[in-house]
Amino acid sequence: MGRRRVALVAACLAALLASGCAGPGGAGNGDGADGGELRVVATTTQVADLAANVGGDRVRVTSLLRPGIDAHDYEPSPADIDALAHADLVLQNGVGLEEWLGDIIESSGFDGPVVDTSQGVRLRQVDGEPDPHIWQNPGNAQVMAANIERGLAAADPAGAAAYQAGLAAYTKELRALDDEVEGQVGSLANRKVVTNHDAFGYYLDRYGLELVGSVIPSFDSSAELSGRDIRDLVAKIEATRVKAVFSETSLPPRAAETIAREAGVRVVVGEDALYGDALGPPGSDGDTYLKMIRHNTATIVSNLSGT
Repeated sequence: MGRRRVALVAACLAALLASGCAGPGGAGNGDGADGGELRVVATTTQVADLAANVGGDRVRVTSLLRPGIDAHDYEPSPADIDALAHADLVLQNGVGLEEWLGDIIESSGFDGPVVDTSQGVRLRQVDGEPDPHIWQNPGNAQVMAANIERGLAAADPAGAAAYQAGLAAYTKELRALDDEVEGQVGSLANRKVVTNHDAFGYYLDRYGLELVGSVIPSFDSSAELSGRDIRDLVAKIEATRVKAVFSETSLPPRAAETIAREAGVRVVVGEDALYGDALGPPGSDGDTYLKMIRHNTATIVSNLSGT
């Protein structure tokens, strides 16, 4: 039994003892236990934020992943098991990001609908593997929000008109965001980027930026980094005149700092680091999807501008 499975079983047992979490969630009917709110469990912070914007005050959204925690580091808690056990609807990112979701749903007893928000998104492939970081393109976020709207309306038909209105309003904001980012990035002469791991491909493709390399050359932020990887990336940075290495808020910056120092370029860390796999805590520059994209864009543009 693997470490995650052990944690999962322990979490479920704890939840059972604490609150009797044996009851299956079942298909939602908009008549939840909390004043009629639809109880929605989202896997990631980004999906949770999209759902909250589309669903408005008709939904109560719980995110399994917490701000600053990416899917590769996730360990289920008793509260997560309990939330799933009492959910009306589950929303996932999809594209293989949540490999743990099937086990945790089974352990919770939830047997209601699960919406894959990636349906209809045009996936980018890297070495034959689909990139799961679809939210990094605001155009993809529009597709995800539309999938969420359909899922909410199916689970709560009485709220269909409200969900359609929520989707229309939020889609307008996403389109404005896309135009705003395109305008800002369009002014850049140097478009060469080095990131912490391969989480920004959709963003870079959408806005015409070039990924020279990643500190962790993998979709998985927990992948191991070899000495050869470091030497090769330093050589690429020097050869292509990259200006900065962008760390991520949810990852330790040490490797990025080492590579930047070896290559003689600046490293972007701390509060200025990019939001990759997770939104930030409340009050931060990345506590919503819209703010996350704006923060990342401002950080990239300011560090790639000028000489």
